[in-house]
Amino acid sequence: MRRSRSLSGTIGRIWPGATAVVLFVAFAFPVYWMFATAFKANKDIVSDTPVWFPAHPTLDHFTKAVDADGFWTLVGNSLTVTLVAVGLSLVIALLASFAVARMRFKGRKSFVLVMMMAQMAPWEVMVIAYYMIVRDAEMLNGLLPLIAIYTVMVLPFAVLTLRGYVAAVPKELEESAMVDGCTRFQAFVRVVFPLLAPGVMATSLFGFITVWNEFPMVLILNKDPGSQTLPLWLTGFRTTFGDDWGATMAASSLFAVPILILFVILQRKAVGGLTSGAVKG
Repeated sequence: MRRSRSLSGTIGRIWPGATAVVLFVAFAFPVYWMFATAFKANKDIVSDTPVWFPAHPTLDHFTKAVDADGFWTLVGNSLTVTLVAVGLSLVIALLASFAVARMRFKGRKSFVLVMMMAQMAPWEVMVIAYYMIVRDAEMLNGLLPLIAIYTVMVLPFAVLTLRGYVAAVPKELEESAMVDGCTRFQAFVRVVFPLLAPGVMATSLFGFITVWNEFPMVLILNKDPGSQTLPLWLTGFRTTFGDDWGATMAASSLFAVPILILFVILQRKAVGGLTSGAVKG
């Protein structure tokens, strides 16, 4: 009986860690294979026997990807669209979340419900409607429509997340600042905003990943190669000899690096911001 209990206790302690290891391997292996393939020689990539580690690492594939037509133009497009859209959504969401968390007004609950519904709705169903609006406005093949759409796309999550974080800041801090002569806006900027760093980090990370990886909107709205972004360019990365898997993996690795760097820098504060926004307010 004791042995049975001891065995069940041991299994109970081991299985969470074992499950975590299995999930980590399942999610990390494709990423590893992408980076490893980017450094492999062509003969190792097409070998019938899998080559797990690059025996003779090469940077030729990265050179080919960077030197491809339009690469740096599309990098600029992706950075411009992503940074502007995320920045606009953060500014609007900060003001909206403060109003929802601190003020009582008619339609407040309905507004939060609409934000939740917008967050749950698949944005792909709106592609045709967005296309018709942008077409009628004669703004196809431009970055401005993408920025506007991506701002709206990120906004619901940003408002809901920051709303919970604003609600976690004691009202007494604002009231003390207002007693000292600050307006409500000054109290928000000087007192509340510095305390929202984890929430802002979480929201900006989510927004960056969402916009940086977005594909359908660019595919429908921007047919001009010079106005597209990197995700769409990656799908058509070919050479005169067909599919170049080494260069494709190198380009994909370069595309993934900014997200990995941003996540490593912001991961602690981002996790705290997501947790606070989920359970408070």
